Amino acid sequence: MEFELNSSINILSQTPNTLSSLLTNLPESWLNSNEGAETWSPKQILNHLVHGERTDWVSRIKVILSENDDKSFKPFDREGSVIVRDKSILQILDDFRIEREKSLAFLFSLEIKETDHMKTGVHPEFGEVTLKQLISTWAVHDLGHIAQICRVLAKQYKEEVGPWVNYLSILTR
Repeated sequence: MEFELNSSINILSQTPNTLSSLLTNLPESWLNSNEGAETWSPKQILNHLVHGERTDWVSRIKVILSENDDKSFKPFDREGSVIVRDKSILQILDDFRIEREKSLAFLFSLEIKETDHMKTGVHPEFGEVTLKQLISTWAVHDLGHIAQICRVLAKQYKEEVGPWVNYLSILTR
């Protein structure tokens, strides 16, 4: 499927409500559960998303669209935000919603045209990447973490589903 800015924006704008629907009113034991050593809980994933809104996506878009000769992205600390602080899930969800609203307001203010899609920046690991690749990645990143949260939550009942486990691929991946 070809890149469509409006479809990407639609996914990005729906993520806060999707996560709120999934995580609001769950007990702390579910919100702090994970899939084992060195995996993230739903709270940690949400903190990671907040961190990305504050430090990654918009700053990289600015680099790509700037007139500067240096188009290098700063490395993103993927682990830098996953420590769960003393915030409730509602506070973290609110932080994410606010940060995402700011990001989307900035994105709308750019009035990105199709001619901008192929403008490039330089990723520290991948080298040259385009604006459309970055925005596509942002949307898929959201979807990936929504799927990850669903998987972590589902695995809390892995033993409880009994023989159905073999028919529930979310539990065996």
